[in-house]
Amino acid sequence: MQTATRSRSLPRLRLSIALIAGAVGSMAAQAQSFDFNNGGNFNAPFMPGMLVVSRSVYDNLSSNVQVGQVLPPNCASTTAGCSTGNGAIADGTYPYVFNNDTYDSSFGITSRIFLDQMTPSGLPVSTLEVPNSLQNSHGHAPADQLVTSFSSKSELGLHLSTDGKYLTFFGYVAPVNTIDASNANTPGVVDPTNPDNQAIYRAVARVDRAGNFTFTETNAYSGNNGRAAILNDSNGNNLIYGTGNGGNGANPQPEGVVVGTGAQLITASSQHEAQQTPGTLEPVGSFSITQLGDKADKIGKDDNFRGIALYNNVLYYTKGSGSNGVNTVYFLDTTGKACPTGVGVPAKNATLPTTPLAYNAATVATTGLPSNMCILAGFPSTPVKTATTVAYPFGMWFADANTLYVADEGDGYAGGTDLYTHAAAQTTAGLQKWVFNTTTQKWTLAYTLQAGLELGTAYTVRGYPTGSNSVTNLPWAPATDGLRNITGRVDDDGTVTIWGITSTVSGNGDLGADPNRLVAIRDVVKNTSATSASHEKFVTLRSANFGEVLRGVSFAPGTASNGHLF
Repeated sequence: MQTATRSRSLPRLRLSIALIAGAVGSMAAQAQSFDFNNGGNFNAPFMPGMLVVSRSVYDNLSSNVQVGQVLPPNCASTTAGCSTGNGAIADGTYPYVFNNDTYDSSFGITSRIFLDQMTPSGLPVSTLEVPNSLQNSHGHAPADQLVTSFSSKSELGLHLSTDGKYLTFFGYVAPVNTIDASNANTPGVVDPTNPDNQAIYRAVARVDRAGNFTFTETNAYSGNNGRAAILNDSNGNNLIYGTGNGGNGANPQPEGVVVGTGAQLITASSQHEAQQTPGTLEPVGSFSITQLGDKADKIGKDDNFRGIALYNNVLYYTKGSGSNGVNTVYFLDTTGKACPTGVGVPAKNATLPTTPLAYNAATVATTGLPSNMCILAGFPSTPVKTATTVAYPFGMWFADANTLYVADEGDGYAGGTDLYTHAAAQTTAGLQKWVFNTTTQKWTLAYTLQAGLELGTAYTVRGYPTGSNSVTNLPWAPATDGLRNITGRVDDDGTVTIWGITSTVSGNGDLGADPNRLVAIRDVVKNTSATSASHEKFVTLRSANFGEVLRGVSFAPGTASNGHLF
């Protein structure tokens, strides 16, 4: 997708330089005090130029889990069996419930999704609740529903469609308070070695400017989660590009798990969920470290993708987790000529894919999918298993063809009492600025913005436990570990504003359940050295409350890809 022509932004929507350069200020303070659970108009339409943040709220019922309950659900009927131990160690009370992750590695509970609209400076405008099983209209639950897994920190990335008319994101077709949905099989791809023996569709939500939802179910990402999606609705297309991970069982993984992971192509549906019959999986891209001359990893796990971006008709993906593959930035090569050795830059005549990747079903479980993706030249290309320094890239945003911002979420270390000092000492975590060298045809890391993020500095959440978690023997208080999803806007004065969602570390049994933050920073596009950016600093625009998590950030439907109005 070509970046829209830069236009003059509305003054009332500008994020002031003073706000970003210094203290948060009164507007952000007002945003912090606003209760999105009780404020806003459910039916309020989205306004172009506004920000949208995806948020989830845990139901906090002690009855959600019973102490001693055997987990994951139906594990006794699988070849993997059940988790060792005496069952769940905590009931459903927040945040103690997520200590069950130390007993059941698949643990999670589904929760409601909210789309909070706010000004770029953080002032609240409205909130929109995604249809779910707890809603009741005239005695009946909504015909369609979608939830997230509360502690699954990689979910609910928000992205505008190619024509800017819709927002899209992934979730689960399940009731609120379903246990372990995020590691369940999908109905069409059942892995008997997955201990979480449930059948739950993943689905992509599409919401328009008026707040109308449609959902597209898929059998992709069985055993794991879809993380983000982009709708290609230009030139008569109706295709969704998905990113995520599959598999929660033994090696070798079944064909459906290998085919249904990573980069997916999904045809958007306009039918109600009950009318849909998701069928054939359609992978659109794959990468293998054998392209780099390295020995093959676990089949399918090189495609454990997190973030996704679309720029100039090229799809980009990040990998930042797992013990296989390379943690780096990738692009999908539709020309077949851009990177014969697995590393390169997109061809100028590249087009967006509209058909799935062809593969041999008889051999895919043992040899994997054909490779049609490449590491972006200049980014790391050493496998995680042998790299001396490992990055954890997540969200991406292009300011222009030669300037790419990459969010690094940090390593999530919580292995000892040094968790805070470890987080503070990270060099890759935060917002990385990469600049393209047109002579060498490679990207170079200009600098990493960390000031104001307060990496490793514990903060207080009202109502959250104090002291140490008796299960992990580590402090409950969360601290920022890095950034996940981001979006940005190019301004006429040569600066960009970047908004991001933070990741956390703490003594919580599951770091994804920590209340986190929405932050923002301004950067001068032409800056290429850390010295020139030394005055730039993040500010916090919003902090999640007790029982809340923030996940994705995007501009509202009707906004161009550079953050301005069409």
